[in-house]
Amino acid sequence: MKFSDIPGHETAKQRMRTMVATGHVPHALLLIAPEGSGEMMLARAFVQYLHCMSPTPDGDSCGLCPACLQHASFNHVDTHFIFPVLKKKSGGITISDDFLSEWRSFLTDDPWMDFQRWPAILGKPDGQPRIYVDDADELRRKLSYTARTSPKKVALVWLPERMMEAAANKLLKLLEEPSDDTVFVMVTNSPTEILPTIFSRTQRIELKRLPDETLARMLMEDNGVNHADALAAAHNAEGNFPAARAAIKSSGVSKKFLELFVWLMRSAYTRKIADLKLWSEKVADLGRDSECRFLSYCQRMVRENFILNLQRQELNYLDSGEQAFSSKFYPFINERNVEQLINEFNQAKIDIEGNGNAKIILFDLAIKIIILIKA
Repeated sequence: MKFSDIPGHETAKQRMRTMVATGHVPHALLLIAPEGSGEMMLARAFVQYLHCMSPTPDGDSCGLCPACLQHASFNHVDTHFIFPVLKKKSGGITISDDFLSEWRSFLTDDPWMDFQRWPAILGKPDGQPRIYVDDADELRRKLSYTARTSPKKVALVWLPERMMEAAANKLLKLLEEPSDDTVFVMVTNSPTEILPTIFSRTQRIELKRLPDETLARMLMEDNGVNHADALAAAHNAEGNFPAARAAIKSSGVSKKFLELFVWLMRSAYTRKIADLKLWSEKVADLGRDSECRFLSYCQRMVRENFILNLQRQELNYLDSGEQAFSSKFYPFINERNVEQLINEFNQAKIDIEGNGNAKIILFDLAIKIIILIKA
């Protein structure tokens, strides 16, 4: 992975180049980033640049030397990966190295590192991967050896916030007693969940979310979608490229949500109670997770239409289908009802998440919409 392979983050890249060029590489570097912003790719590019035997004049790894080739196959002898895993059913010691095959496949198939996919790759979609104390012990053993092919050996830790307390305390001990030839590079999406004493011993680089236009351009290139749809997906994913990509690929789901939203609003406006009852039963058949995602979608549509009503189209992020409906619907979302509409959708979601009867909750919501839509 080279710096040139990664979109955006130019300030962070330049800071990393300067660290290597001046020989001022910190013993512990923490990358803090919104999820899905290419943070792990940037960490990998930095470590490869640190190890590269023939860096380019413009400040990048060459991609051709033995060190770069080893990094390309995730086999560099002086790079040690630590990442969240699942406890073995058989018990006993559990370390990252036990899952290197899955890890390499994950990095190869999806360098953006969508954590939502990781538990399923480990064999348990509803699992909660953690970094266990066994990994800290194994890392101490590995780092006790001298670097073999590079001036620096590197421990690359993905999501240190998922460390068990015992593992975090042992990692802290390693950070407190660093050797001159060891560098820790850690990548986090939740810095507040990291042990404070670990956090305080790191030099930090904070990455910003990738611009919507940058994500939209990548979505257009990879998926062949139009600019409006790509920009809407990028914005609604809040800079998370895997989430935006998933939204584009599941456009059938978004279309279905739009159909249900339109059905609700038209039936509420015309006060067709029988249609609203049928609507509530249809949505209840989606299942709890999809029901909650649909209600979040409804909140977004209300916000977007209110923005349209304010005549601030430059702040709108609607796909082409949503835009077609909203161009006529937006006058019905105004200062008198926008806040309460959003609150009603949110309360329905909370009630459904709390195992409430979805049909009753949704029909009750639909009746309230009758009143609010004409406010």
